[in-house]
Amino acid sequence: MHLDEWLETDLQKDIWKMKYQHNDETLEEWFDRVSGGNAVIRKFIKQKKFLFGGRILASRGLDKLGKKISLSNCYVASVDDSIESIFETAKGIARTYSYGGGVGLDISNLRPKNFKVNNAAKETTGAVSFMELYDVITALIGQAGRRAALMISIADNHPDVEEFIELKSDLGKATKANISIRITNKFMNAVKEDKNFELYFKCKDTGEEIKKEVKAKELFNKIAEMNWDYAEPGFIMWDRINNWNLLSEDKNFEYAGVNPCAEEPLPAGGSCLLGSINLSEFVKDDRFDFFDFEKCVTEAVSALNEVLNEGLPLHPLQEQRESVSNWRQIGLGIFGLADMLIKLKIKYGSTESLELCSKIGFTMIDNAIFESSILAKHNSPYPNYNSDAVLKSEFFLENTTYDTKAHVEDCGLYNSQLLTCAPTGTLSTLLGVSGGIEPVYELSYTRKTESLHNKDAYYEVFTPIVKKYMEENNISSKSDLPEYFVTAMNLDYLDRIKMQSVWQKYIDASISSTINLKNSATIEDVKDIYMKSWEYGLKGVTVFRDGCKRVGILTTTKEEDTPILKGEAIKCSDNMTGLKRKIITGCGSLHVKAYFDNETGDLLEVFLSKGSTGGCQGMMIGLSRALSYGLRSGASLEGLVDQLESVPICPAYAVRTATKKDTSRGSNCPSAVGKKLKEMQNEMLNKETKESNPSTNACPECNEPLVMETGCVSCKSCGWSKCE
Repeated sequence: MHLDEWLETDLQKDIWKMKYQHNDETLEEWFDRVSGGNAVIRKFIKQKKFLFGGRILASRGLDKLGKKISLSNCYVASVDDSIESIFETAKGIARTYSYGGGVGLDISNLRPKNFKVNNAAKETTGAVSFMELYDVITALIGQAGRRAALMISIADNHPDVEEFIELKSDLGKATKANISIRITNKFMNAVKEDKNFELYFKCKDTGEEIKKEVKAKELFNKIAEMNWDYAEPGFIMWDRINNWNLLSEDKNFEYAGVNPCAEEPLPAGGSCLLGSINLSEFVKDDRFDFFDFEKCVTEAVSALNEVLNEGLPLHPLQEQRESVSNWRQIGLGIFGLADMLIKLKIKYGSTESLELCSKIGFTMIDNAIFESSILAKHNSPYPNYNSDAVLKSEFFLENTTYDTKAHVEDCGLYNSQLLTCAPTGTLSTLLGVSGGIEPVYELSYTRKTESLHNKDAYYEVFTPIVKKYMEENNISSKSDLPEYFVTAMNLDYLDRIKMQSVWQKYIDASISSTINLKNSATIEDVKDIYMKSWEYGLKGVTVFRDGCKRVGILTTTKEEDTPILKGEAIKCSDNMTGLKRKIITGCGSLHVKAYFDNETGDLLEVFLSKGSTGGCQGMMIGLSRALSYGLRSGASLEGLVDQLESVPICPAYAVRTATKKDTSRGSNCPSAVGKKLKEMQNEMLNKETKESNPSTNACPECNEPLVMETGCVSCKSCGWSKCE
């Protein structure tokens, strides 16, 4: 099969080439490498019915070439209340990042602010203060041109929780981390009954205690207000996480935290291998093919275990290798749900859609557990398997048929965790379908192109499932689409909660998903979402209000200490505005930051810096100084750009343009900088910055608007995603 037969659009092909193809391997060679010799799973991948997580698609088999790359997307680390543990954890996180993994870390064990310590400091700076340490490490360690992913969580009763809640109101703090609060039933009941709630910490070393009474509802309101305004902190239903899984009755097991997108609660050192089933490909003759789906679930569980065995020596830390070996978590999920419903002419969130998803979900977990038991029969159960505990867990009892229960009782399980719904932003864009359990984000997107007159022009691009339907039914206007074409922005949030609740019944891990709200949504809406999410049994909820203050920080990969918003105008002083843009060159990426006079639009100062993937920092500094000196001396931008564009063609630039086709306009670094500076000045003069979508920030790769879905930021224009 040729790539043109497997993928339809240039965007899909570019994603495969840039993210998953190794060197010049053909598509068939890629199928061979990624499937690891498993002919059945190779067929499901080829049919677009199943894909491994992005880390596996890009890196499986490369260890044979000497590459030190983990096949796991995410890990959970733990930290104890000592200075030694704090910095040992930092060291372990840095090593994990260097192998390509993201990290989740809970800081609830760290003593609160002003707590006594027996060293020169006398009092601790608090749990929240150490977040900056882990945030800096995340900024320093590059991963093939991107920053690593970090989640930091804290318990709802930690004395520093109020400081934690307000942390992200300072746009310069913890810019590389997602943050979430572990919410308990005790707290939510106190909110519901308008009672006081005790914040508490006890030092394990000395027995010293701190207690503080707060109004639960006031703390709850503060969380909602921050989320409405800044999109964080997230809401993790910790009791539901602990009570609804296969290990809920195992007294020897404890979750240490959640991974960066919160779909994976894991023990200390735990990691998870991801794979997702594309539900839209199981619609045949206007019906869902359960027989083929069952087979795919079975084969996917088996294939993920093959990858788990293969990847055991590739984890960066000994603690991780031991944890993965002892508990054997895998994470099989879904995507393409919204496309499946549209093909079946069922409205997302309707009673019919919930009933169908419930049937699919039960089928998925029952078959996954049965296959894990088959594997245990042939290989023995996972080392820490506790038969009595698993067989008594409510999750197991409610989600298995008689035959599955009997088989597990006889043979045990090969895995302690099986299903999750991870972010599938890039995977779904690769195959042209909806992500995770999300509705279609938008029916169409506005994209920008440049005319011959160097002015921005905008055109409409329809979501693949919408485009196909309109072409097949000779429809030219979105207004003529049937009522089952709903989107994330016009769907009632209760319908989203109900859909997530249905799937959570059958997911033993958790779900990465986003409830998108219009800019007009209120704080009361956010509070209602939190309360209903808890009442409906969700394990976590991410709320994103369009246009909130935190929008521009979500994807920043800046090198400077001051927060700069990608693709946005930044107020620098009373008479200057700064713009920052990214350029892709032959050697990698570079960043252009330019300052303009607010009244005249004249360019005043230029700063250049290389990205994390290459380029010459010395050349950048020299060029930016020369440009700035020329501008201050009265030289025109047009004259300077003319000089830059006369530089000879760069061989590296030409090669990358011919092979990856992702370079910015120009034939070398200087000419690309010149063209970008002219574009930026045009934006200032024409006041057209972000005209097509003023409420979202720009993609760091292509400068097009970003969306927040499946708990992750992604770009529908180039396929960039923060979470893969």
